Amino acid sequence: MEKFEVNILGCGAALPTTRHLPTSQVINLREKLFMIDCGEGTQVQMRRSRLKFSRLGHVFISHLHGDHCFGLIGMISTFGMMERTAELHIHSHPDLEQLLTPQIDYFCKGMSYPVVFHPFRPGERAIIYEDKSVTVETIPLRHRMPACGFLFREKPTPRHILRDMIDCYEIPLCWMNRIKNGEDYVAEDGTRIPNERLTTPSDPPRSYAYCSDTSYLPRLAEQLKGVDLLYHEATFADCDQLRARQTQHSTAAQAASLAKEAGVRQLLIGHYSSRYEDEEQLLSEARAIFPPTTAATENLCISIPPATPAKGEAER
Repeated sequence: MEKFEVNILGCGAALPTTRHLPTSQVINLREKLFMIDCGEGTQVQMRRSRLKFSRLGHVFISHLHGDHCFGLIGMISTFGMMERTAELHIHSHPDLEQLLTPQIDYFCKGMSYPVVFHPFRPGERAIIYEDKSVTVETIPLRHRMPACGFLFREKPTPRHILRDMIDCYEIPLCWMNRIKNGEDYVAEDGTRIPNERLTTPSDPPRSYAYCSDTSYLPRLAEQLKGVDLLYHEATFADCDQLRARQTQHSTAAQAASLAKEAGVRQLLIGHYSSRYEDEEQLLSEARAIFPPTTAATENLCISIPPATPAKGEAER
């Protein structure tokens, strides 16, 4: 099974604490690294998580609050000192290029690699990145400034070849890719061997959704339907609902309610307010509504396994 992992580098809110760092995480999808947000301390956390800088090609910034992007210029500078040559792609609100370019020009003169900006509109739902393995779609959120989340959807992989059946029918190598992609095999004498006899289904494609920072938005359930893993901010406990509304953040219970309504497989909460001594209260409130909830912590790595097909699907 190919890797699909979420690495938490920071899961605190804006005010610094000794327990948590500002928001950042890295998705490892088939050994390609994608970063979501880049708060202060991100590059140190990448070292602690043993993530290779050279494999990071794309950074997605949810919004332009400092706790989600103040680590960018430091990381860009470090990559230059390492004599990186590969492009670094940054996907963000259009204003980030205008803000960051003067810093790059001043602090990173003669840099060995290009930084390529890809602006998008946070208020619009759109696919902003695609390659042979994954699509990345924006999730419009509601915050004190334009903000969006990101939905990573793995593309289906080819069917699995049954080697003993290939040998049995003496199928030539030139047919392998066609059979993996679902074609029946047609022998030289015209005999047709059904694909189902030669292969087994590929693992179901997996998905990961990131929603921070945002007010509670029940409308997101439609876009998040059936997601394998949902990261949703849980800045406040239920007793601080008023503060959550004022700052356009969510409570742990609200995050869990959305996860339940969307029918996701697992919920990961984070972006904790500095007012709480630990996250047990937030985790308990979320689990009371949606039991398969985990509390994010720095250097946590969660692997997303493929969903088990329903019995009817497995038999088809």
